[in-house]
Amino acid sequence: MKVAIDLHIHSALSPCGDDDMTPNNIVNMAILNGLDAIAVTDHNSCDNVEAVMKVAEGRILVIPGMELQTREEVHLLSYFNDLSSLISFSNELLPFFDGLSNSPSFFGHQWIINELDEITGEMDQALLTSLSISLDDAVELIRRHKGIAVPAHVNKSSYSITSQLGFLPSYLNFRMLEYSQYHEMNFSDFPRCNFIFSSDAHSLGQILDRTMLISVDDLSIDGILEALSK
Repeated sequence: MKVAIDLHIHSALSPCGDDDMTPNNIVNMAILNGLDAIAVTDHNSCDNVEAVMKVAEGRILVIPGMELQTREEVHLLSYFNDLSSLISFSNELLPFFDGLSNSPSFFGHQWIINELDEITGEMDQALLTSLSISLDDAVELIRRHKGIAVPAHVNKSSYSITSQLGFLPSYLNFRMLEYSQYHEMNFSDFPRCNFIFSSDAHSLGQILDRTMLISVDDLSIDGILEALSK
């Protein structure tokens, strides 16, 4: 079957995300747009994913995920079969943070929000800085937790695997790449890969409608992760 996805959405936990990117607002906008599955992929943290999954239960599928920034300033999307795997992965990233505090007045707030859209905290650690983990080690850690690693917006001139490294390492065996609709893309540069595009939404109006379709055997987390790994 064909399903409509948007697997790169930022909540208000990401300092670059609007404050109204709350769990209920994200889920309701995705449903209004006719999506079948989404992923909230905040920068270097997953603290709002559980709330989004609770809001979405029985209404729309949510893939547990994160967008991490490696030591090389590569943005890497990571998707997992279940919330516990994502949380376990996230906990293993803690030693790689730089300990710098966020500046809300400059970068924006980093709100932790529950399923009632209530602010329950604000993360102090700056989430827009690189972790000290290398790309190779990050990919290995994702896969050790049975996750799927997808290089983000590979055709952008910053924070992409191609902009930072100049090439796609063949030994990492990436099967799926994400590209931006808003930048020129030469698919022939990556002959062994499949592609998705996402909104990389930082505001509600940026969330995709039914434009990115993939074929899956069934509408489930396993079904979508299997499609991403082909």
